[in-house]
Amino acid sequence: MSDLLERLRGRNWRMTSQRRVVAEVLDGEHVHLTADEVHARAAQRLPEISRATVYNTLGELVALGEVTELSTDGRARRFDPNAHHPHHHLVCTGCGAIRDVHPTGDPLADLPASERFGFAVAGVEVTYRGLCPSCAAPPAP
Repeated sequence: MSDLLERLRGRNWRMTSQRRVVAEVLDGEHVHLTADEVHARAAQRLPEISRATVYNTLGELVALGEVTELSTDGRARRFDPNAHHPHHHLVCTGCGAIRDVHPTGDPLADLPASERFGFAVAGVEVTYRGLCPSCAAPPAP
């Protein structure tokens, strides 16, 4: 579960109404929204919020390390507020739903030294792909 709002308050981040609504939209479990989705949801709460403000706020949150950017489909960047909770992603190849997952084991340990090519590997990003229950269900007759 994201604790984005608490982390931002702890950093004494200047919480304007626009910034607060962007953080509120992002705060939660399994949140992986595009900038346009963040803007649409923020505008429901604060109609006067501009797209530029949303983009600038997202950029600032990424620069602060409070939100991470990911792209699971090679197109739209998505924003993940669980930046301080190690996890991987499970993506539905049908509808694009994304879930945070916490597998056991260490994927870095699974990379043999002979396959590291001298790299000082600092991190691993794993994306599991498959069909969610809704997409995997047979169509109704």
